[in-house]
Amino acid sequence: MNTLSITLTTACLALTAALILAIRQGSALATAVFKSGASVAFLATAWSLGALASPMGRLMLLALGLSVVGDLCLLSRHSRWFLAGLGVFLLAHLAFAAAFATGAWSVAGTGAGAVGMLVVGLVSLRWMWPHLHGVMRPAVVAYIVAIGVMCALAIGHSAASGHWLIAIGALLFAASDLSVARQAFIAPSLINQAWGLPAYYAAQLLLAWSVPR
Repeated sequence: MNTLSITLTTACLALTAALILAIRQGSALATAVFKSGASVAFLATAWSLGALASPMGRLMLLALGLSVVGDLCLLSRHSRWFLAGLGVFLLAHLAFAAAFATGAWSVAGTGAGAVGMLVVGLVSLRWMWPHLHGVMRPAVVAYIVAIGVMCALAIGHSAASGHWLIAIGALLFAASDLSVARQAFIAPSLINQAWGLPAYYAAQLLLAWSVPR
């Protein structure tokens, strides 16, 4: 822990609050500025905490960097950019999964996590399926699989290492994706972003603070 990492974390939280206000006011420019700033802040937090010092940390830094790119893609309302963002976030989940797999992990914990995520994934897919069309159907299926793998490995790693912030961060990341899905496919509303964005940035900060050092 150091002053820089605390400052960056505080900045990320403040920018997240500002982001929600900007979305509420309908300011596209302010939304882009605050969202970009908050995302860069969680990436910089991981770097300031020594993510480059270990293979697992470097993979987590890569995953956080991909999340930043995904956030930038989702600034556009065009469907192509949304699909691009979905693809980048899928890669982010896989990078996190690879990171967790490089550390200690419990077979029993991973198995339990996989069963739980299978149930959650099937329920989520059933909820979204009537609202998905064309290329979005296979894209969302692949995305849900990637999330499930990431969360299962996060739970397995936490069970073996005792570092439960990783599992909490991964599950919170997955939960925040439900707000994105509801916003994009089912019922657009400020409420989705009002809880989804804080959950997302809290998840990324928890993962950033969990990097091995």
